[in-house]
Amino acid sequence: MTASAHGPAQGPAPDLALAEPVERVGRGWTATLSLANGAIWVGWFGPLQILLASQAEDFAPGTGMSKEAVLAWVTGAGAAVSLLANPVFGALSDRTTSRWGRRTPWIVAGTAGGALSLLLLGAAGGPWTMALGWCLAQLALNAAWAAVTAAVPDRVPRLQRGAVGGWLGAAQILGVVGGTGLATLAGGVTAGYAACAAFTLLGVLPYVLRHRDIRLPRAARPAWSWRGFLGSFWLSPRRYPDFGWAWLTRFLVNLSNSLGVMYLLYFLRDRLHHSDPEQGVLILTALNASMLLATVVVAGMWSDRVGRRKPFVTCSGVVMAVAAGVIALSPTWTGTVVASVLLGLGFGVFASVDFALMTDVLPKALDRGKDLGVINAANAVPQVAAPALAAPIVTYLGGYRVLYAVAAAVGLAGAVLVNRIKGVD
Repeated sequence: MTASAHGPAQGPAPDLALAEPVERVGRGWTATLSLANGAIWVGWFGPLQILLASQAEDFAPGTGMSKEAVLAWVTGAGAAVSLLANPVFGALSDRTTSRWGRRTPWIVAGTAGGALSLLLLGAAGGPWTMALGWCLAQLALNAAWAAVTAAVPDRVPRLQRGAVGGWLGAAQILGVVGGTGLATLAGGVTAGYAACAAFTLLGVLPYVLRHRDIRLPRAARPAWSWRGFLGSFWLSPRRYPDFGWAWLTRFLVNLSNSLGVMYLLYFLRDRLHHSDPEQGVLILTALNASMLLATVVVAGMWSDRVGRRKPFVTCSGVVMAVAAGVIALSPTWTGTVVASVLLGLGFGVFASVDFALMTDVLPKALDRGKDLGVINAANAVPQVAAPALAAPIVTYLGGYRVLYAVAAAVGLAGAVLVNRIKGVD
């Protein structure tokens, strides 16, 4: 599994690139892929948790919009780019026959482009350049993330995917904490973006330098046509019902989570009147992360051992819905702390086991990257939908108490509907 950094990927037979993996991956492979995954999430969540909200507050007075509306507009535009970019770059990586493999070129190019985009964001002078920088960051980082996630079904056997998904989930939340910490402690918006950019770029190097990707022979690449390429992104829920229900489940749980965190900084500042809301976000994020780390790997390994996925996903969705309900019923600092603990416990289980569940319902080996990209769109669509729902709820329809009640109801629906998946225990 480990190879010299100086040699390209060799050209194995087509069945090795496309076959269901049977050899267990080692700790080094899992650790470096997890670090790469976490580095990408640093690039996303330093901006999402702190930096974009700070810029929106700075730029809003000259736009005629509230800071909530500016933030919703910018993050919604970026999420729309993410929605398209992830499956497209996943499909392109499926068809890549580079001597360096299918996934590695996109990991390198995506993180390099993402780092440059974050530097552009740091130099933004208004909402338009802010939106442009964030859209470019979403475009590039989704290229890298599509390739990172596709490496799992490429290389990891089914009954190890819960454990590997657990480590990827742990790295993901550490990326959220790391990005939030860098954005908070760097000493300003520009410095925060620079710190996130550097970490994102450096964090992928151990994986791409130490581990050789599987090369797809040219003979195994399907014939190219625009019609076939574009048509491949539609996967009929009637033909692939498990894939459809899995997508909907992930969408609802992530929408619930997005509704809960979208305006966390503003919730602490405007509703709770916290004396230091940026530090409050960091404290809540760190507390959430510690709880997640207590469950994410254990849940994935337990799921592998018992050979079941759905009960874990159902329980995690219920716990996350309860977390949102706690804030709705008790919009206080204490209630928010309790909710952060519950959310971390629930999302830890969800992050590992749901990822394994997604890989179990992929229709075709040749389209792993594209199909995972379609599933990953269930992470991006909530970023578009959440601002559109949250802004009017906070402004006109009852405020933060109603917002968190809606988040609880949406999460509970996702927890229930996972049981419609029939092809996975």
